[in-house]
Amino acid sequence: MSHFAIIVPPLYSHIRSMEALALHLSGKGHRLTFIASPELVTRDNPRISGCPSLPEAIAGAQQRFRDPAARTFFRIAGTLARHTEALCRELPDLLTRLQVDGVIADQMEPAGGLVSEYLGLPFVSAACALPVNREPDLPLPVMPFNYADDDAARRLYAGSERVYDRLMQAHYRVINHYSRRFGLANRYRLDHCLSPLAQVAQGSVAFDFPRRALPDHFHYIGAFQSVDTTLPPLRNPRPVVYATLGTLHGHHYSLMRTLARACHLAGVEVTISHCGGLDAAQVDGLYRNGAHRVESFVPQREVILQSDMILCHAGYNTVLEGIAARRPLLVMPVAFDQPAVAARVAYHNLGRRVSRLATASVLAREITALLDENHAVGKNLAQASQALRDAGGAARAAAIAEQALLTGRPVERGMAQP
Repeated sequence: MSHFAIIVPPLYSHIRSMEALALHLSGKGHRLTFIASPELVTRDNPRISGCPSLPEAIAGAQQRFRDPAARTFFRIAGTLARHTEALCRELPDLLTRLQVDGVIADQMEPAGGLVSEYLGLPFVSAACALPVNREPDLPLPVMPFNYADDDAARRLYAGSERVYDRLMQAHYRVINHYSRRFGLANRYRLDHCLSPLAQVAQGSVAFDFPRRALPDHFHYIGAFQSVDTTLPPLRNPRPVVYATLGTLHGHHYSLMRTLARACHLAGVEVTISHCGGLDAAQVDGLYRNGAHRVESFVPQREVILQSDMILCHAGYNTVLEGIAARRPLLVMPVAFDQPAVAARVAYHNLGRRVSRLATASVLAREITALLDENHAVGKNLAQASQALRDAGGAARAAAIAEQALLTGRPVERGMAQP
């Protein structure tokens, strides 16, 4: 069967999502190689692997990417630029040496599309986070704005785009340099580097803002990672909250301490996952401030199913898992696309949004209010959860990707089935 390369930023949630897609493709007999260090790939599957001969330039750029200091507001453009530059420089020889037949590229890494076009390889774009596809009537997927369909909102969206594009110039220069070097049409933004064959994206129409200009070969597929279809009844003697700030922000002890205090004030039990970001003394501090259970990592889907609500950073995968389990969401975005995810939670009334600067007493009131609103929010969660399941998940994404990569022709909505 065929050999496909997977190009993805070295971020935990993106890699886990792509692994779920890879698992379904491997079940069809294909071999998948992640352009990443082997230790980042966790699937115990002989058809799925990291890249043992990863060039030093790519390994170094990925190592820097994983450093929280390199992902701060004023450094992220440079970090992205160095990662894209290393991939554009090394991938042509590497993909040729690996003898791949096609590429699956995360939307967040434009080198996947640029190098694939340069080598004449078919490629599929995958959105593990909010899609980067732009529309003039929508805010960018990193902006915190609510949706509105009026001239004032459109001016706000346009102005914020100009500011964002100015901040991302370091990355844009690398994209533009290699598009010209590879003899491709002039391009400089992420959305200029998407596949003309197929684009698969986590999420659903029921969770996004109203879209009017998505290409015919764009497909919402629900969630790459499987979602539970049977929801056990909750029998908690008092409400249980699952709290996490994800792998990118698990080191924010002061914020997690505020979450623990808030849950204590609200009279609820809280399970906190810090994703390896805290030391033993900080974990003890969370217990002293009211936490009932603190773990480095937990089986997140199972813990969500045992909880009455979720208190999180509006990380995309956590929010999708919460929606799938029909658990109300109290989101306090920290960075990246999280403010935009939080705006969609509020827009569809799937929970509440609160500032990460909120005090414990404010958070406690929000927790209590959201638990009291559970019935009204529950109706919206049920509809959004059903939409995720109906979208087909990783099985449908794999069918779309396989068809596009093997035929080299666009796969439009309604053409591919698992």
